[in-house]
Amino acid sequence: MPTSNKNIQSILNILPDKPGVYQYYDDTGKIIYVGKAKNLKKRVSSYFNKDKHESGKVSVLVKRIADIRYIVVATEFDALLLENNLIKEHQPRYNILMKDDKTYPWICVKNERFPRVFPTRNIVKDGSLYFGPYASVHMMNTLLDLIRQLYPIRNCNLNLTEDNIQKKKFKVCLEYHIGNCKGPCEALQTEDDYNETISNIKDIIKGNINTVEKQLKSLMKIYSETMEFEKANVVKEKLALLERYQGKSVVVNPAITNVDVFSVLSNENNAYVNFMKVINGAIIQSHTIEIKKKLDETNEELLALSVIEFRQRFGSDSKEIIIPIMLDTAIPGLSITVPQKGDKKQLLDLSERNARYYMMDKQKQRDLVDPERHSKRMLAQMMKDLRLSEPPVHMECFDNSNIQGAFPVAAMVVFKNAKPDKREYRHYNIKTVEGPNDFASMEEVIYRRYKRLLEEEKPLPQLIIVDGGKGQLSSAVKSLEKLELRGKIGIIGIAKRLEEIYYPGDSLPMYLDKKSETLKVIQQMRDEAHRFGITHHRGKREKALTKSELTDIEGIGEKTMEVLLKKFRSVKNIKKATLEEIQEVAGKAKGNFIFDYFKKEETPKTT
Repeated sequence: MPTSNKNIQSILNILPDKPGVYQYYDDTGKIIYVGKAKNLKKRVSSYFNKDKHESGKVSVLVKRIADIRYIVVATEFDALLLENNLIKEHQPRYNILMKDDKTYPWICVKNERFPRVFPTRNIVKDGSLYFGPYASVHMMNTLLDLIRQLYPIRNCNLNLTEDNIQKKKFKVCLEYHIGNCKGPCEALQTEDDYNETISNIKDIIKGNINTVEKQLKSLMKIYSETMEFEKANVVKEKLALLERYQGKSVVVNPAITNVDVFSVLSNENNAYVNFMKVINGAIIQSHTIEIKKKLDETNEELLALSVIEFRQRFGSDSKEIIIPIMLDTAIPGLSITVPQKGDKKQLLDLSERNARYYMMDKQKQRDLVDPERHSKRMLAQMMKDLRLSEPPVHMECFDNSNIQGAFPVAAMVVFKNAKPDKREYRHYNIKTVEGPNDFASMEEVIYRRYKRLLEEEKPLPQLIIVDGGKGQLSSAVKSLEKLELRGKIGIIGIAKRLEEIYYPGDSLPMYLDKKSETLKVIQQMRDEAHRFGITHHRGKREKALTKSELTDIEGIGEKTMEVLLKKFRSVKNIKKATLEEIQEVAGKAKGNFIFDYFKKEETPKTT
């Protein structure tokens, strides 16, 4: 899109071939986009030297650019850091928006004498240490419970200055008497001893449980050697507590230590990035965010920004990250692993599952708030997955039912906006086919259905689904050709064995993701057509069987049959009934006819 703006053209001419960050401004002087580049000249010029961009959103952005400013940096990594900071500061309209609609809790180690350890959602910049945030409050509380069981520390907010303690301003409380505190307020615990406890607590919060275990084992050995067996037993119980906690926490090889794991899933409008901190094979932090896409950003671009954002937010010092795709930008001092198998691949798969569950939860929330939007999104996805020319707002699915050719019927179910429209369901009795011939039955039903729609000038569906493979689909297509509808309606077949999707004229099936919404809707329609058809087939068969048994009895009409079946439920039960029981329902004369008829049936014939 060659620019006619002389100001922009002059800037493009002098852009350096260096890494850096560029900022686009609109005609009001507001930043509308921030980007990074290995080569500023090539990257920025690429926006203006195309007649048409693949993304309409990019075209709109370019039309609004009135000015360009740039910052040259030493490396591409520096550009990535600066880009991330500028996006957070200015929140430009066309940059991704990282949405985090919750204030997650942190564990605070207070900056004070005899520090307290407690959960909080408010970070105060007073020198205190904060660990987190914890997306799972349960995980955080489990950790705090472990700490309280291992180490007695104070939970009061007394000002324990050295002067206050020496002046004996405080008295020990109930927490001291029940063993939850060692009484530093009355100088019953030294500051050095308390600080050693806080050091161990920090190690546990960071996931360095092995360090604490070694200290406790060493202490237990000392107590044992000095014959202080009660103290040794207390330490032993603490070790057992740590081991139980570690056993529940470890998800992979404990040798995997101090590693950050990232995964990303995205759709047309949003992306979901999960972060996990792993220490000694245990996940000590897990957090997922939603990213609002603005310019069809790639997963690599989203992941690069997210890695920087998460590591800054969580204060991560790990030397290795595990990710699903390699980044273009090298990060100094950081090893990047893209695992294909093994324990690290298990961690990556777990991270992706967390991202997927978060994405599904968010989608369910939106669907509940706006059902119409949910339907539009699902139909747009079906159009894309099934390669249709328009969203399948109106879909019809067909299924045949027969037993060894007897009582052949077919059923059609209708879905509108991906939901059943039961008023439009139809049953069909097969008229022109003899014997078990599913192909011919399908050809007849499809022809009858759409011939009638054409004659009555009713709207045609956007998609026809045939329950069956290539044979049933070919038969259905024959009928569409006779009606000159081929190519005007989308049509597919679904084979039950492996859920293969067949298209007319294509011998190779297509396989949809087993978890995709498109396949779930198709399966729902197929199962609903099968249920609807079986119900009709069963009713027709029972009616035929009943007719052959009761209507042959002289003097018995439909009303009498209805009363008898309502009382006895089946012909079999009528045969077992006594004369008096039948007469009570049908009357004396008709009761005699019925009873005598079935008794004659039971009498063996002589030759």
